[in-house]
Amino acid sequence: MTVVTEASLVSNPGKADAFFDFARHLADLSAGAIKPYYRANVVVETKADQSPVTIADREAEQVMRQAIMQAYPEHGILGEEYGHHQPDAPYQWVLDPIDGTKSFVSGSYLFGTLIALVKDSRPILGVINQPIFDDFLIGDGRRAWLNGKPVHVRPCPNLADAVMLNTDHWNVGNYHNAAAFEALSRRVKRYNNWGDCHGYYLLATGGADIMTDPVMNLWDLMALIPIVEGAGGRITDWHGRDPISGCGVIATAGAIHDQVVAALNPA
Repeated sequence: MTVVTEASLVSNPGKADAFFDFARHLADLSAGAIKPYYRANVVVETKADQSPVTIADREAEQVMRQAIMQAYPEHGILGEEYGHHQPDAPYQWVLDPIDGTKSFVSGSYLFGTLIALVKDSRPILGVINQPIFDDFLIGDGRRAWLNGKPVHVRPCPNLADAVMLNTDHWNVGNYHNAAAFEALSRRVKRYNNWGDCHGYYLLATGGADIMTDPVMNLWDLMALIPIVEGAGGRITDWHGRDPISGCGVIATAGAIHDQVVAALNPA
């Protein structure tokens, strides 16, 4: 692993490439913490927000936080399980050790680890790592790769041809127009609840065309933006605006994005 200082980025502005090796290192560390607990009947606790958490979530975040503090002591961290460290630092690592804990505790593989590097509040690098299959998806907003091979969204100009995915179907109506969502889900070619980070993984690698989330936290979101955009897709909030400042997320293969936003927000 090569540790790169911020000074080295000055001569190469706007490049997230320098941190790719370190992001891979974090993914490997978190995978090593998660794998022993997969399908191992771990104890599931319920947090204050009613979401589940396990020892795997906590240990995976701890090992990543320790590595970041050692390699980049000037950087900040925001993690789902342990919160902020140096929140005013220009560079922030945003971590979700297991995105899709409900799937993880059920023995499903529809989960992953999210890792983002944020510079001045904008994500410049994002990772979705599936630790069981060793699938490492990384993007920098301009390009995206799965296990070292370039990936792209697939062409889909028509809603009738689209595969649409969503996280937490019954939660849509708590934040958005449920009737409009239902109508869109019936217009597309296929609709599945293959949600959490797995849905964005499928979108970025050409397996789906629309992915929606009715509500997101920063640790759920930041890694997804450089991946979706790097694969040639679009990602906004539910109303077509900046995804970071809005409620809910719409990600698409690009050409149908405006149609999706319009369908979900009828006048």
